[in-house]
Amino acid sequence: MKKNLLLQLVVGLLFATSHAQEIKDAMRYSQSELQGTARFTAMSGAFGALGGDLSAIKVNPAGSAIFNNNQFAATLGNHNTKNKSTYFGSSTSTSDNSFDLNQAGGVFVFKNRNPNDDWRKFSLSINYENTNNYDNSLFSAGTSPIHSVGNYFLSYANTGNNGTPVPLEFVTRQVGESINDLYYFLGTELPNKQYQNLSGFDAQQAMIGYYDQGFIIDAEDLNNPNSKYISNVRSGGYYYQENTVVSSGYNGKLVFNSALQYKDKVFFGLNLNSHFTDYVQTTNFFESNNNTEDINYRVKSLNFTNNLHTYGSGFSFQFGTIIKATETIRLGFAYESPTWYNLQDEFSQRLSSVRTNSTNVSLSNIVDPNVINVYAPYDLRTPGSLTGSFAYVFGKTGLISIDYKYKDYSYTQYSPQNDPFFRLQNRIIQNELGSSSEVRIGAEYKIENFRLRGGYRFEGSPYKNATTIGDLNSFSGGLGYSFGAIKLDFSYVNIHNTGQEQFFSQGFTEKARINSNKNNFNMTVSFEM
Repeated sequence: MKKNLLLQLVVGLLFATSHAQEIKDAMRYSQSELQGTARFTAMSGAFGALGGDLSAIKVNPAGSAIFNNNQFAATLGNHNTKNKSTYFGSSTSTSDNSFDLNQAGGVFVFKNRNPNDDWRKFSLSINYENTNNYDNSLFSAGTSPIHSVGNYFLSYANTGNNGTPVPLEFVTRQVGESINDLYYFLGTELPNKQYQNLSGFDAQQAMIGYYDQGFIIDAEDLNNPNSKYISNVRSGGYYYQENTVVSSGYNGKLVFNSALQYKDKVFFGLNLNSHFTDYVQTTNFFESNNNTEDINYRVKSLNFTNNLHTYGSGFSFQFGTIIKATETIRLGFAYESPTWYNLQDEFSQRLSSVRTNSTNVSLSNIVDPNVINVYAPYDLRTPGSLTGSFAYVFGKTGLISIDYKYKDYSYTQYSPQNDPFFRLQNRIIQNELGSSSEVRIGAEYKIENFRLRGGYRFEGSPYKNATTIGDLNSFSGGLGYSFGAIKLDFSYVNIHNTGQEQFFSQGFTEKARINSNKNNFNMTVSFEM
């Protein structure tokens, strides 16, 4: 049957959904880091009522009308991340270091020379922001007394066909059929509706773990074409496990801004934002079992590698206003729309296993389909936000600024919504995610040509359980020096938060506790014209 069906396949017909479109992947594109100019990051981004900084425009679009002259700036950043993982009482740690162009842009200011016109100023700006740096690595290791990763393959095999086992015919190679052929066949959408529900990611996981390939699972009854599956991993011992996650890439935003100044009191602004992302992740899971029972050719160890590449683009808009209530008090309000992304995933896998018998004779198996699943594009809508701001300006000597941002992550949504997989993920998002509050506080003090700056940032967990991703706390500081038309600024930002890293989405859902500490250094060169 498979051979005949394979001849009917149209090259390029791809499944609409993949394993990657889950809640944690939606969160990757829904949250942003504190990135931008050194002045902006030194004050923890509390610029909603201040403006006058190229990165402040992404908080409140009205901020570009605060500039009195044309200005251009570029920022280089160094990002150092240290992750400590705790898994079944064992602690491990990793660190990463990278350099990035965090920001580059300029603003053009057009002043109205008519003293009788209340519209005093018009500004146009364009600014690039690296909103997320995805360079990171995690390593978790520990010994589980109960669960094996074999349950991951078992779960997909027994529930892959709408809650019923994947048919044996679909996971067993026919004479002359290669692993590549079978894996490709199962990952391609079949034109015959009778068989469409039998293929897909679930069937691929069952296939690479099955006895004919990876030997991780086996059929309970080989004479039953719809047999359930059982684990072929040794039981009764302890499972030593290692999980390594290495990621790279970025999430960038190009901001097109315009703003107006009305009299000396009110500023209005609008942003049109173009988003683009490129994310690469490699995960490697290793497991070995110390069971010494006399078991004939059961799996003693395995190594499971998954590679994911997600890329795409998006759009959002913002509008905001800044009001000079008095000579010393500034008020700000800004709205940021949801970001509408169009994304695409590419995915590949590799599995190796070692089996031994009572006399320690070993048999090794490698399942490397050498096939990249290229999935159909899909849409992701991340939530919008509201920001209210207050600032107190001490003449020309200093200022204090406070921003409050509200964001409801339960409005995150995958589409098309008529897809059963997306409906399930959207229900999970609504059940597990909630609203989050973010507070930013910043201060600046001037001593002749020097500027001293500091800030604090708190962001509440977007998860209702407050543990999958914990609350974020950040401290920042910096200094700047003005040479007149040219300014040089430096900042340091420390970010700390905790969370959980779940190794797999189903079957084997063990989690490691992650304690993350980031230290970012930024340098900005800006000049006025």
